[in-house]
Amino acid sequence: MRVGLVIYGSLDTLSGGYLYDRKMVAYLHAQGDDVEIISIPWRNYVAHLTDNFSASLLRCLTGSRFDVLIQDELNHPSLFWLNFRLRGKVNYPIISIVHHLRSSEKRAAWKNAFYRIPERAYLKNVDGFIFNSQTTRSVVEETIGESRSHVVAYPAGNRLNPKIDKAEIIARAKVDTPLKIAFLGSVIPRKNLHTLLAALSQLSPESYQLSIIGGLDMEPSYVQRIRQQVSKLGLSETVIFYGALNDDKLKSILRESHILALPSSYEGFGIAYLEGMGYGLPAIGSTDGAAHEIITHKKNGFLVHPEDADSLAKCLQDVSENRNKLIQMSLAARKHYLSHPTWKESAAEIRVFFKRIISTNL
Repeated sequence: MRVGLVIYGSLDTLSGGYLYDRKMVAYLHAQGDDVEIISIPWRNYVAHLTDNFSASLLRCLTGSRFDVLIQDELNHPSLFWLNFRLRGKVNYPIISIVHHLRSSEKRAAWKNAFYRIPERAYLKNVDGFIFNSQTTRSVVEETIGESRSHVVAYPAGNRLNPKIDKAEIIARAKVDTPLKIAFLGSVIPRKNLHTLLAALSQLSPESYQLSIIGGLDMEPSYVQRIRQQVSKLGLSETVIFYGALNDDKLKSILRESHILALPSSYEGFGIAYLEGMGYGLPAIGSTDGAAHEIITHKKNGFLVHPEDADSLAKCLQDVSENRNKLIQMSLAARKHYLSHPTWKESAAEIRVFFKRIISTNL
């Protein structure tokens, strides 16, 4: 099978969406498929709109003999009109991997109204979808007003291959130490670290320690704002910025933590929740987006409104003071992780979907 994949920048980019794409590509390679990466250079949103009129990009896509062309939906500003130009020039189906819609993110209503125009045009001009969650599927179908050929292939959390047993999870919770909280994600506004810090300011400094794990270079102005917030709230002694970590260091911190807190304003899925659950960490996520497909409130984690610092503080205080409850939730989190599909299983579903799409296109 000959597959094309359109992305921005490098496939090695550190984010959940790119991890998903990498795992899919690795599986296709392992099955003997040929995958060609078509990389569009990163620029700003408006500049990407001009890619639709790129003669070189059009030649690249029309000159390739793919069985199927996959496009990461993140690339929609570069493709919403270009795909229309491809029709009649190519025979292969165009499939979009949708992690979450840009117009689903929290921002001013007028901005999302602007983003929705090219995004909707793009979504209506592809032949099928790979969705990372039922929530993402529902949002897309509501946006375009119909259901199309698709597969829902959940991301997995087994990248780190966590080795931890029930006894270790219980022992970790029983040790009389501050509650060790992990924040796992790029430090960008959508991840809502500012809300987590506001919640921590309501707790006793001796009761917790926060490890911030994730890239600090995507939104420098936001990172500066976060550092100022830490200083202003007097949290410098209890908050550690690690930045992006290699897998060995990440495994070490997750193994020693008690809970993962990522109250994002929106997640199309939330791979970090599962990766934490692999180490028996209950997850705190948002009531918005797809976190509810992973987190069952008060069972293997908590769901809070993304801007509700008070409720978030109460959740953290609850498990800090009630270690038996922390144990129950930690074991439930690990159980959920073990029942979830692996990367290999999800990628296999995607490949079967490709085969089905290709056969109907012949």
